Amino acid sequence: MIAAQDLHAEFQFPQEAESQLSSDTDLEDPDGKNAKTGKGVAAKKGKKALGDKAKGGGAGRVPALGWVNGHHQENGMENMTLFEVVKMGKSATQSVVDDWIEAYKHDRDTALLDLINFFIQCSGCKGAVSGEMFRHMQNSEIIRKMTEEFDEDSGDYPLTLSGPQWKKFRINFCDFIAVLVRQCQYSIIYDEYMMDTVISLLTGLSDSQVRAFRHTSTLAAMKLMTALVNVALNLSINMDNTQRQYEAERNKVIAKRANDRLELLLQKRKELQENQDEIENMMNAIFKGVFVHRYRDAIAEIRAICIEEIGVWMKLYSDAFLNDSYLKYVGWTMHDKQGEVRLKCLTALQGLYYNRELSARLELFTSRFKDRIVSMTLDKEYDVAVQAIKLLTLVLQSSDEVLTAEDCESVYHLVYSAHRPIAIAAGEFLFKKLFNHRGPEEEGLPRRGRQSLNGSLIKTTVFFFLESELHEHGAYLVDSLWECASELLKDWETMISLLLDEPMPGEEALTDRQETALVEIMLCAIRQACECHPPVGRGTGKRVLTAKEKKTQLDDRTRVTEMFAVALPLLLAKYCVDIDKVTNLLQIPKFFDLDIYTTGRLEKHLDALLRQIWEVVDKHTDTEVLEACSTTYHYLCNEEFTIFNRVDIARSQLLDELVDKFNRLLEDFLQEGEEPDEDDAYQVLSTLKKITAFHNAHDLTKWDLFTSNYRLLNTGLQNGDMPEQIVIHTMQCTHYIVLWHLAKVSDGSSVKGDMVTLRKQMRAFCLMCQRYINSINTAVKEQAFTILCDLLLIFSHQIMSSGREQLESLVYTPDSSLQAELLNFILDHVFIDQDDDNSTDGQQDDEASKIEALHKRRNLLAAYCKLIIYNVVEINTGADIFKQYMRYYNDYGDIIKETMSKTRQIDKIQCAKTLILSLQKLFNEMLSELGFNFDRSSSAFCGIKELARRFSLTFGLDQLKTREAIAMLHKDGIEFAFKEPSPQGEGSPPLNLAFLDILSEFSSKLIRQDKRTVHMYLERFMTFQMALQREDCWLPLIAYRNSLQAGADDDTMSVISGISSRGSTVRSKKSKPPTASKRKLPEEENSCSSSDAVWMNREQNVQTPVMMHSPHLTSTVLRDPKKMRPEDSYTATFTMPAEQHPHQPVPPQQQPHHQHQAAIDYNTQVTWMLTQRQQAEARQHQERVSMHYAKMRNHMQQAIRRGSGLMEDDEEPIVEDVMMSSEDRLEDINEGMDFDTMDIDLPASKNRRERTELKPDYFDPSSIMDDSVLNVSMF
Repeated sequence: MIAAQDLHAEFQFPQEAESQLSSDTDLEDPDGKNAKTGKGVAAKKGKKALGDKAKGGGAGRVPALGWVNGHHQENGMENMTLFEVVKMGKSATQSVVDDWIEAYKHDRDTALLDLINFFIQCSGCKGAVSGEMFRHMQNSEIIRKMTEEFDEDSGDYPLTLSGPQWKKFRINFCDFIAVLVRQCQYSIIYDEYMMDTVISLLTGLSDSQVRAFRHTSTLAAMKLMTALVNVALNLSINMDNTQRQYEAERNKVIAKRANDRLELLLQKRKELQENQDEIENMMNAIFKGVFVHRYRDAIAEIRAICIEEIGVWMKLYSDAFLNDSYLKYVGWTMHDKQGEVRLKCLTALQGLYYNRELSARLELFTSRFKDRIVSMTLDKEYDVAVQAIKLLTLVLQSSDEVLTAEDCESVYHLVYSAHRPIAIAAGEFLFKKLFNHRGPEEEGLPRRGRQSLNGSLIKTTVFFFLESELHEHGAYLVDSLWECASELLKDWETMISLLLDEPMPGEEALTDRQETALVEIMLCAIRQACECHPPVGRGTGKRVLTAKEKKTQLDDRTRVTEMFAVALPLLLAKYCVDIDKVTNLLQIPKFFDLDIYTTGRLEKHLDALLRQIWEVVDKHTDTEVLEACSTTYHYLCNEEFTIFNRVDIARSQLLDELVDKFNRLLEDFLQEGEEPDEDDAYQVLSTLKKITAFHNAHDLTKWDLFTSNYRLLNTGLQNGDMPEQIVIHTMQCTHYIVLWHLAKVSDGSSVKGDMVTLRKQMRAFCLMCQRYINSINTAVKEQAFTILCDLLLIFSHQIMSSGREQLESLVYTPDSSLQAELLNFILDHVFIDQDDDNSTDGQQDDEASKIEALHKRRNLLAAYCKLIIYNVVEINTGADIFKQYMRYYNDYGDIIKETMSKTRQIDKIQCAKTLILSLQKLFNEMLSELGFNFDRSSSAFCGIKELARRFSLTFGLDQLKTREAIAMLHKDGIEFAFKEPSPQGEGSPPLNLAFLDILSEFSSKLIRQDKRTVHMYLERFMTFQMALQREDCWLPLIAYRNSLQAGADDDTMSVISGISSRGSTVRSKKSKPPTASKRKLPEEENSCSSSDAVWMNREQNVQTPVMMHSPHLTSTVLRDPKKMRPEDSYTATFTMPAEQHPHQPVPPQQQPHHQHQAAIDYNTQVTWMLTQRQQAEARQHQERVSMHYAKMRNHMQQAIRRGSGLMEDDEEPIVEDVMMSSEDRLEDINEGMDFDTMDIDLPASKNRRERTELKPDYFDPSSIMDDSVLNVSMF
């Protein structure tokens, strides 16, 4: 029997427990009469301690029909283990459990062994517990044995595997345990054998270091505990029933009292009490042995299982578990680092707070952990935050006094959250707090109207909206409240009454600010009802509506039309002069069903609406109001509806009046010899604003406004005193004229000659805008620039796409002067510091104005970048844009990066040339500022290098796709570096030589073949004296050469290959000697020639690529940058062609085609000159290397052995160290080491001989080098 020395401290089972749960009806003994029969002989022989095994007892018994030799038999299928049956899920869990119980009754050891193996196999263990192990080994020894047989190659096990089969397995696994306990609750679980063995095994497995054992056993133990809680609950109910029967029988008079029944009831209550004591012992063992340890397990899934189940226990059997002794575990775990565990805590608590009887017993817990729950509303995991808000809503329902005003306010502001589930949960909390309390005085109020209950609730909504000072988004508030308060928000009748009706005596009227907020909320509610999707920023897009939702949408739209067709003219008449209210009210007609005007005989209300819109246009000059009027006319003027003629006549009359007024005012305004006064300018501007607003949505070409507008613009240029707003709106109106004319021509509805007229007007207007770009006023220049960019894009070659070749005559290509003006405008008005921006023109220098100014500059830059992307202007004009990438990264980095990406898609080579051109421009600017003797560690030079590195990253990982572009980039960079001679005369480095240091940032993007090609192209610009130089001023050339030579013998430098660089750091001594065709001259044996012969030579140690990854060898000994390796043969590295003079650099465009000199004489002289120097430097270098070799030898050997699995008797490894010079350039120090040391078999893919054939050279060197320049074959 399970020891239970601390049982009563943990479990307090009352004798009278009330529960609504009933016992299972399919059980054998609902009354518990035979509850103790299962103890049988085992009980008489004495109770066994937990974990002890009962031996024997099963020999010679006939197994049950469903089991043969311990395996399940179903439909003729034998040899299926219990795990396989549960995993397949084809059999009902009830039948599987019944078969096992029958087998247990015949041979309990065999059946229990099957159950033990079931848990072992569910953990993913391939081993099995044998009968011998079961009889003679303790649980700890069995678990240790199973751990040894566990397959740890894969971290997966059934509970973690994905797929529908394994999800169903988890469900079946849990169901099996629950049904097993339920079916055994009247006999077998009290035999002190089965449950003791299972609990002991699960407790031991839950303490294993193997995650699979720990996870599976914890889940099994927690589900077992839940099943036992149900058994305990049934026992408690039966005990209560028995006690009541006993009391009733005892209270009878002596004559009617049945003494034998009293004895039976006493016996039954005693047996139930004994059973309950045993169940308590089992639960206490599971809780103390598993839960207390695993609720803080290192694995979040295990912790989540524990918290989820303890929530079930407290909800099912609250009398025993709903106390602070168990609630504390949930409270502590709310601080868990993993969101899924915190989520389980909240869902467990929700089940408790949902029941008002249970929530009353949580006062102490609420006061202790309330602050933590409130803080979880801002959890980084959205799901956790949603459940925290829902939990607070349940807490609010249970008691209004628990949450303070500060607690509620922390939830209120979440109705404006961009995450819709959080906002909806916060909206429900807000609704419960503010709107769900009805006093007795509100019961008799009318259902609709100003005096209704909804009227007061709508006022409350308005007050809350206005008090939310940090948020002014009515659409977000309405969306948050829509699911819980849609009926309130759809009460438009009450809203209209609040706006139009006079307040009752004693009632406080709405203020102007409150009326404005009410109009906004009303509009948002109408939009939500008619569009049925959340506002912008919430949700991923429009979802498909169900049939019921579509019907509701149509009904709401009909209600809106019928109600506001009558009320909207009245509202417009009342608030005609209020800009905010009128702007919102004029958006309501676009949600109308216009057929109802006819079917409902509401034409007179339509006329009233048109008259009110005319009044609004006449009284207002605000652009937003005028555009709202124009949009309303556009929606009402739909030819599909019968009201079109009525609306079209009203629109034409309005426009006729506006155009006539504009022409009349314009004549007076432009009279020669008279200066227009402010009143005339205001009249012209207001009329022009109205015409422009209507021209945006309506075709006004029949009024021929182009001539008047062009005349106005031309006068403004000549006089220079035209008000800026008149110029801006005139350009905008003229822009609309051109676009409407183009639309008419594109549709084919134009008459002959319209094409010519449009072409003339468009070109004249473009020239006018070009002239206005040089205006003094900033706002005018920005407007002219934006419109000009739009016109150039619209009338570019793209206009002929989609079968519109007839528009070819309209194509307008900007000339070089116009392109230069546009670029200069961008450089002068966009790439400026925030403090230098004067576009605010006296506005208060606050954060809002800065953000608005930045937004305006971003629009200007985007307008110009579109011209580059669509090839309207030359791609190379983007060099001045790209060079600003680093400096203005925070403001325009996304725009510039996207422009680079799009231009690369158009033309990779031209984009690469543009990038290198931008670097050249920055380099020239640095030279002009710092001089040619600048410090290469200066911030300016380092900034250019960093920009080059960023440019290099934009080329991506696939080097083959960008191969030609990268090669062309290097070609342009080399030519630029040697373009200008040294200002200090002969013998000094060229002026731009330091640019090679910048260019080396792109060397990693070259594949092996191209590195040789570019290196040979570099040699054409070098003289023999340059090759011998080792001064600091020549370090850029040395570094660039090293970057081209590094990895030139290794195809693994291609990032796309994904091959580890380990093979390049450990060389095999069994390298095959080079073939006869690859033989070198004796004096070239130690050289680093870029030829294939050197590359194939395994005895040759080439320079390591910059920062080549070497996971096992990480020595970084500094090396003197001025000393050269003995193998660096200048003869081989700088082999000069016979056509080029060896002592003088010849620019590519000036190289003669016929200069012959005997190469063998030259090589002989150079070899003799360098032999002595090589020998001296080799000796010096050997001495330097030997100093470090002794210290590195043991370290490197151990590192290689750890990484390569070498044995202790392996020979000394080949060490190919990575050395770092003072210029951060990496070189090898292997020259003096003995290479004949060790034999390491590299994988075939890394074999140096085979790697030469990895990538065939499809690249044509002529793409970057002209034959006239090279005059030799590169390969």
